[in-house]
Amino acid sequence: MIRSLRTAFAALLAGAAIATSPPAKAETVIVGVVGAVSSTHWPVYIGLIKGYFAAEDLKLDLVFIQSSAALAQQLTAGSIDLALSTGLADPIRAIDKGSPIAIVRIEMQAPPYALLAKPAIKSWSDLKGKTISIGGPKDITRIYLERMAGPNGLKPGDYDTVFAGATSARFSALQAGAVDAAILLPPFNFYAESAGFTNLGLTIDYAKELPFAGAVVGRSWAASHKTTLAKVLSVHNKSMAWFSDPQNRAEAIKIMVDASKLKEADVAKSYDFLHQHEFFENTGKVSKRKMSALLDALKALGDIEGSTDVERFLLPGITQLTD
Repeated sequence: MIRSLRTAFAALLAGAAIATSPPAKAETVIVGVVGAVSSTHWPVYIGLIKGYFAAEDLKLDLVFIQSSAALAQQLTAGSIDLALSTGLADPIRAIDKGSPIAIVRIEMQAPPYALLAKPAIKSWSDLKGKTISIGGPKDITRIYLERMAGPNGLKPGDYDTVFAGATSARFSALQAGAVDAAILLPPFNFYAESAGFTNLGLTIDYAKELPFAGAVVGRSWAASHKTTLAKVLSVHNKSMAWFSDPQNRAEAIKIMVDASKLKEADVAKSYDFLHQHEFFENTGKVSKRKMSALLDALKALGDIEGSTDVERFLLPGITQLTD
């Protein structure tokens, strides 16, 4: 699957090769991203297709990893240099246990998931005794699911959970009928809904205060590549700003359609959805309030044993902390 994704992405970039090919002196940065192409990766592809990385003499080697937990492990081991658009819960757990990694940016300031169920399931009560696919037993999607289920009359034990780290895998399980419901990112949630699956709700309506994704870096690599890291973050900020400009809507949709191979109508819905709720964090800064909310939620789960001091999880001199 990873090989096919890389092949498809190489073909995607070929059309823009003359305009965006980095010069021979370009520095390669190994970047981990979770799962298959989804809307959380939009800024990464914008930076590549628009030539922003090439203009900074950077060449990204994208490594697709099946879960944010596995990504945190590879980052800890030094197999990748940094991670873009990864869920924050697993890196936080790793840092709490002593991993030499750090959060340098919040990318999505709220969770953009939706819970999709089989067409025969019309309400939350129909999920009693059913099987729901989430990211993992300690994954942030567990928090989202429980936040959604409680107000709708369900508690843990009323349903079973199975685990798949990437949205694409959970979507495949739902399509195949292996699970009764799954928590999905756009544009997969819109594709599922257009195929007749039931949308039981959006996570942003239940967990708006919890930041979702961010950029995470290995401390050793960051210390020896300060200029490179600064360039990557600068490009990421530029890509976020470009995405946020409504004048770029049509081109942004085309970039994601080409990258994901999903229907244009579903990608367009994703674009509008992300804009409507202002999911992407455009300043490049980390909100102390939002990080504290996430750390408190993970502490309540027993996932964090040490201090929940926000600065413990950030990279001094690089991460911009704001109230």
